[in-house]
Amino acid sequence: MIDARRLIVSVLGAMLVAAPLIRAQDVKPPVAKAIVTKPLAILELGAQHRRVPGDWMELAPVAAPGMGALDLSHYRNFQFGETLPALAKQTGLELSGVRLIHERPAVIQELEFPIWLAGVSSPRTDPVKTILFSFYNGELFRIIVNYDQNETEGLTTEDMIEAISAQYGTATKPAGTEIAFSSTQVYNDSEVVIARWEDAQYSFNLYRSGYQPTFGMIAFSKKLDALARAATAEAIRLDAQSAPQREMQRQQREDEKNRELLEKARQENKSNFRL
Repeated sequence: MIDARRLIVSVLGAMLVAAPLIRAQDVKPPVAKAIVTKPLAILELGAQHRRVPGDWMELAPVAAPGMGALDLSHYRNFQFGETLPALAKQTGLELSGVRLIHERPAVIQELEFPIWLAGVSSPRTDPVKTILFSFYNGELFRIIVNYDQNETEGLTTEDMIEAISAQYGTATKPAGTEIAFSSTQVYNDSEVVIARWEDAQYSFNLYRSGYQPTFGMIAFSKKLDALARAATAEAIRLDAQSAPQREMQRQQREDEKNRELLEKARQENKSNFRL
Protein backbone atom coordinates (compact mmCIF):
# COMPACT_ATOMS: atom_id res chain seq x y z
CA MET A 1 0.00 0.00 0.00
CA ILE A 2 2.80 2.37 0.92
CA ASP A 3 4.64 1.56 -2.33
CA ALA A 4 1.51 2.27 -4.37
CA ARG A 5 1.10 5.70 -2.76
CA ARG A 6 4.75 6.55 -3.43
CA LEU A 7 4.30 5.55 -7.08
CA ILE A 8 1.27 7.82 -7.49
CA VAL A 9 3.04 10.77 -5.83
CA SER A 10 6.08 10.29 -8.12
CA VAL A 11 3.95 10.24 -11.25
CA LEU A 12 2.03 13.38 -10.22
CA GLY A 13 5.27 15.22 -9.45
CA ALA A 14 6.72 14.36 -12.84
CA MET A 15 3.62 15.66 -14.57
CA LEU A 16 3.73 18.95 -12.68
CA VAL A 17 7.36 19.48 -13.65
CA ALA A 18 6.77 18.71 -17.35
CA ALA A 19 3.59 20.83 -17.75
CA PRO A 20 5.34 24.20 -18.33
CA LEU A 21 7.58 22.63 -20.95
CA ILE A 22 4.65 21.13 -22.82
CA ARG A 23 2.73 24.45 -22.85
CA ALA A 24 5.82 26.34 -24.01
CA GLN A 25 6.13 24.00 -27.04
CA ASP A 26 2.44 24.14 -27.96
CA VAL A 27 2.05 27.95 -27.82
CA LYS A 28 3.31 29.75 -30.95
CA PRO A 29 4.21 33.41 -31.00
CA PRO A 30 1.75 35.67 -32.86
CA VAL A 31 2.52 36.48 -36.48
CA ALA A 32 2.59 40.19 -37.34
CA LYS A 33 0.29 41.11 -40.20
CA ALA A 34 0.61 44.25 -42.33
CA ILE A 35 -2.67 45.93 -43.20
CA VAL A 36 -2.51 47.99 -46.39
CA THR A 37 -5.22 50.54 -46.98
CA LYS A 38 -5.83 52.38 -50.21
CA PRO A 39 -5.22 56.15 -49.93
CA LEU A 40 -8.30 58.35 -50.06
CA ALA A 41 -8.97 60.04 -53.36
CA ILE A 42 -8.53 63.49 -51.85
CA LEU A 43 -5.02 62.54 -50.72
CA GLU A 44 -4.16 61.30 -54.17
CA LEU A 45 -5.19 64.67 -55.63
CA GLY A 46 -3.94 66.97 -52.91
CA ALA A 47 -0.63 65.40 -51.86
CA GLN A 48 2.31 63.50 -53.27
CA HIS A 49 4.76 61.08 -51.65
CA ARG A 50 8.35 61.88 -50.78
CA ARG A 51 11.06 59.89 -49.01
CA VAL A 52 12.54 60.98 -45.70
CA PRO A 53 15.47 59.56 -43.69
CA GLY A 54 14.87 56.03 -42.53
CA ASP A 55 13.21 55.09 -45.84
CA TRP A 56 9.77 56.14 -44.54
CA MET A 57 7.18 57.64 -46.82
CA GLU A 58 5.20 60.72 -45.88
CA LEU A 59 2.64 62.87 -47.63
CA ALA A 60 3.93 66.21 -48.82
CA PRO A 61 1.30 68.87 -49.52
CA VAL A 62 1.13 70.34 -53.00
CA ALA A 63 -0.62 73.41 -54.25
CA ALA A 64 -4.26 72.80 -55.09
CA PRO A 65 -6.03 74.66 -57.89
CA GLY A 66 -7.80 77.84 -56.84
CA MET A 67 -11.37 77.10 -55.87
CA GLY A 68 -12.74 80.65 -56.05
CA ALA A 69 -14.30 81.56 -59.42
CA LEU A 70 -13.16 84.82 -61.01
CA ASP A 71 -15.79 87.54 -61.09
CA LEU A 72 -16.75 88.46 -64.65
CA SER A 73 -19.94 90.25 -63.67
CA HIS A 74 -18.42 93.71 -64.01
CA TYR A 75 -15.86 95.82 -65.83
CA ARG A 76 -14.05 98.21 -63.51
CA ASN A 77 -16.90 99.54 -61.34
CA PHE A 78 -19.62 99.00 -63.92
CA GLN A 79 -21.90 96.07 -63.10
CA PHE A 80 -23.90 94.21 -65.73
CA GLY A 81 -27.60 94.67 -65.02
CA GLU A 82 -27.00 98.15 -63.58
CA THR A 83 -29.74 100.63 -64.47
CA LEU A 84 -29.21 103.48 -66.90
CA PRO A 85 -29.93 106.27 -64.37
CA ALA A 86 -27.57 104.69 -61.82
CA LEU A 87 -24.75 104.36 -64.35
CA ALA A 88 -25.26 107.89 -65.64
CA LYS A 89 -24.98 109.18 -62.08
CA GLN A 90 -21.89 107.05 -61.46
CA THR A 91 -20.11 108.41 -64.53
CA GLY A 92 -21.40 111.96 -64.21
CA LEU A 93 -23.04 111.80 -67.64
CA GLU A 94 -26.31 113.52 -68.51
CA LEU A 95 -29.29 111.43 -69.55
CA SER A 96 -29.73 113.84 -72.45
CA GLY A 97 -26.70 112.15 -74.00
CA VAL A 98 -28.48 108.79 -74.21
CA ARG A 99 -29.10 107.62 -77.77
CA LEU A 100 -32.29 105.68 -78.50
CA ILE A 101 -31.59 102.80 -80.90
CA HIS A 102 -34.90 100.91 -80.80
CA GLU A 103 -38.07 101.43 -78.80
CA ARG A 104 -39.99 98.30 -79.74
CA PRO A 105 -40.38 95.47 -78.90
CA ALA A 106 -37.79 96.47 -76.27
CA VAL A 107 -35.99 99.72 -75.56
CA ILE A 108 -32.35 99.58 -76.70
CA GLN A 109 -30.22 102.58 -75.71
CA GLU A 110 -26.56 103.57 -75.80
CA LEU A 111 -24.48 105.98 -73.76
CA GLU A 112 -20.89 106.86 -74.65
CA PHE A 113 -18.42 107.68 -71.91
CA PRO A 114 -15.23 109.56 -72.88
CA ILE A 115 -12.88 108.35 -70.15
CA TRP A 116 -11.33 111.79 -69.59
CA LEU A 117 -14.66 112.88 -68.12
CA ALA A 118 -14.14 110.46 -65.22
CA GLY A 119 -11.87 112.96 -63.47
CA VAL A 120 -10.17 110.11 -61.59
CA SER A 121 -7.18 109.35 -63.76
CA SER A 122 -5.42 111.45 -66.34
CA PRO A 123 -6.27 110.57 -69.95
CA ARG A 124 -2.52 110.42 -70.49
CA THR A 125 -2.19 107.42 -68.20
CA ASP A 126 -5.49 105.59 -68.72
CA PRO A 127 -5.24 103.20 -71.67
CA VAL A 128 -9.00 103.44 -72.26
CA LYS A 129 -10.20 106.16 -74.60
CA THR A 130 -13.97 105.64 -74.59
CA ILE A 131 -16.51 103.18 -73.21
CA LEU A 132 -19.82 102.56 -74.95
CA PHE A 133 -22.58 101.26 -72.68
CA SER A 134 -25.59 99.48 -74.17
CA PHE A 135 -28.86 98.99 -72.30
CA TYR A 136 -31.74 96.57 -72.73
CA ASN A 137 -34.94 97.94 -71.18
CA GLY A 138 -32.79 100.15 -68.98
CA GLU A 139 -30.31 97.45 -67.86
CA LEU A 140 -26.63 97.40 -68.81
CA PHE A 141 -26.01 94.37 -71.01
CA ARG A 142 -22.91 95.24 -73.06
CA ILE A 143 -19.73 97.28 -72.67
CA ILE A 144 -17.48 98.16 -75.61
CA VAL A 145 -14.04 99.42 -74.56
CA ASN A 146 -11.95 101.37 -77.04
CA TYR A 147 -8.30 101.58 -76.03
CA ASP A 148 -6.26 104.68 -76.74
CA GLN A 149 -3.89 104.22 -79.66
CA ASN A 150 -1.06 106.18 -78.05
CA GLU A 151 -1.33 104.39 -74.69
CA THR A 152 -1.25 100.93 -76.32
CA GLU A 153 1.30 101.70 -79.01
CA GLY A 154 3.89 98.95 -79.29
CA LEU A 155 1.95 96.51 -77.11
CA THR A 156 1.66 93.04 -78.58
CA THR A 157 -1.33 90.77 -78.45
CA GLU A 158 0.38 88.72 -75.75
CA ASP A 159 1.03 91.88 -73.71
CA MET A 160 -2.67 92.70 -73.76
CA ILE A 161 -3.72 89.15 -72.93
CA GLU A 162 -1.28 89.00 -70.01
CA ALA A 163 -2.55 92.28 -68.55
CA ILE A 164 -6.23 91.33 -68.82
CA SER A 165 -5.62 87.79 -67.54
CA ALA A 166 -4.30 89.24 -64.31
CA GLN A 167 -7.88 90.36 -63.63
CA TYR A 168 -10.01 87.74 -65.34
CA GLY A 169 -7.89 84.57 -65.33
CA THR A 170 -6.67 82.35 -68.14
CA ALA A 171 -7.85 83.27 -71.62
CA THR A 172 -8.86 81.07 -74.52
CA LYS A 173 -7.97 81.85 -78.12
CA PRO A 174 -10.92 80.93 -80.38
CA ALA A 175 -9.31 80.79 -83.81
CA GLY A 176 -11.22 82.55 -86.56
CA THR A 177 -14.11 83.59 -84.32
CA GLU A 178 -15.83 86.89 -85.01
CA ILE A 179 -17.99 88.83 -82.61
CA ALA A 180 -20.76 91.17 -83.76
CA PHE A 181 -21.76 94.21 -81.75
CA SER A 182 -23.90 96.61 -83.77
CA SER A 183 -27.17 97.68 -82.17
CA THR A 184 -28.55 99.47 -85.20
CA GLN A 185 -28.70 96.38 -87.40
CA VAL A 186 -28.62 92.64 -86.78
CA TYR A 187 -25.05 92.74 -85.48
CA ASN A 188 -23.51 93.17 -88.92
CA ASP A 189 -20.48 95.02 -87.51
CA SER A 190 -17.98 92.48 -86.23
CA GLU A 191 -14.36 92.00 -85.19
CA VAL A 192 -12.10 88.95 -84.98
CA VAL A 193 -11.65 87.75 -81.40
CA ILE A 194 -8.01 87.26 -80.42
CA ALA A 195 -8.65 86.22 -76.80
CA ARG A 196 -11.69 85.43 -74.67
CA TRP A 197 -12.49 85.21 -70.95
CA GLU A 198 -15.90 83.80 -70.08
CA ASP A 199 -18.08 81.77 -67.77
CA ALA A 200 -21.69 80.59 -67.96
CA GLN A 201 -23.06 84.13 -67.56
CA TYR A 202 -20.55 86.61 -68.99
CA SER A 203 -18.10 86.95 -71.86
CA PHE A 204 -15.11 89.29 -72.40
CA ASN A 205 -13.63 89.41 -75.90
CA LEU A 206 -10.40 91.15 -76.89
CA TYR A 207 -9.96 92.21 -80.51
CA ARG A 208 -7.62 94.27 -82.63
CA SER A 209 -9.59 96.94 -84.46
CA GLY A 210 -10.03 96.45 -88.18
CA TYR A 211 -10.39 100.21 -88.67
CA GLN A 212 -7.41 101.57 -86.75
CA PRO A 213 -4.19 100.21 -85.22
CA THR A 214 -5.47 99.71 -81.69
CA PHE A 215 -7.24 97.21 -79.45
CA GLY A 216 -10.76 96.99 -78.13
CA MET A 217 -12.82 94.73 -75.90
CA ILE A 218 -16.47 93.71 -75.98
CA ALA A 219 -17.94 92.43 -72.72
CA PHE A 220 -21.54 91.38 -72.21
CA SER A 221 -24.06 89.54 -70.11
CA LYS A 222 -24.99 86.42 -72.09
CA LYS A 223 -28.57 86.42 -70.86
CA LEU A 224 -29.30 90.09 -71.55
CA ASP A 225 -27.33 90.05 -74.80
CA ALA A 226 -29.47 87.20 -76.13
CA LEU A 227 -32.61 89.17 -75.28
CA ALA A 228 -31.19 92.29 -76.92
CA ARG A 229 -30.28 90.35 -80.08
CA ALA A 230 -33.81 88.99 -80.41
CA ALA A 231 -35.31 92.42 -79.74
CA THR A 232 -33.00 94.08 -82.29
CA ALA A 233 -33.89 91.56 -84.97
CA GLU A 234 -37.59 92.05 -84.29
CA ALA A 235 -37.22 95.83 -84.25
CA ILE A 236 -35.58 95.74 -87.68
CA ARG A 237 -38.35 93.50 -88.99
CA LEU A 238 -41.03 95.83 -87.66
CA ASP A 239 -39.23 98.87 -89.09
CA ALA A 240 -39.04 97.25 -92.51
CA GLN A 241 -42.71 96.28 -92.31
CA SER A 242 -43.85 99.76 -91.40
CA ALA A 243 -41.38 101.58 -93.66
CA PRO A 244 -43.88 102.35 -96.48
CA GLN A 245 -46.42 103.76 -94.03
CA ARG A 246 -43.80 105.82 -92.22
CA GLU A 247 -42.47 107.17 -95.52
CA MET A 248 -45.99 108.17 -96.53
CA GLN A 249 -46.49 109.96 -93.24
CA ARG A 250 -43.15 111.69 -93.56
CA GLN A 251 -44.00 112.86 -97.06
CA GLN A 252 -47.38 114.16 -95.88
CA ARG A 253 -45.71 116.17 -93.11
CA GLU A 254 -43.22 117.56 -95.60
CA ASP A 255 -45.95 118.54 -98.04
CA GLU A 256 -47.96 120.23 -95.30
CA LYS A 257 -44.92 122.19 -94.17
CA ASN A 258 -44.26 123.33 -97.74
CA ARG A 259 -47.88 124.42 -98.19
CA GLU A 260 -47.72 126.49 -95.00
CA LEU A 261 -44.52 128.19 -96.14
CA LEU A 262 -45.98 128.86 -99.56
CA GLU A 263 -49.15 130.33 -98.10
CA LYS A 264 -47.14 132.56 -95.79
CA ALA A 265 -45.08 133.85 -98.72
CA ARG A 266 -48.26 134.37 -100.75
CA GLN A 267 -49.89 136.52 -98.10
CA GLU A 268 -46.77 138.68 -97.68
CA ASN A 269 -46.26 139.15 -101.38
CA LYS A 270 -49.94 139.81 -102.04
CA SER A 271 -50.04 142.67 -99.57
CA ASN A 272 -46.83 144.18 -100.95
CA PHE A 273 -47.50 143.69 -104.63
CA ARG A 274 -47.69 146.86 -106.77
CA LEU A 275 -48.05 147.39 -110.50
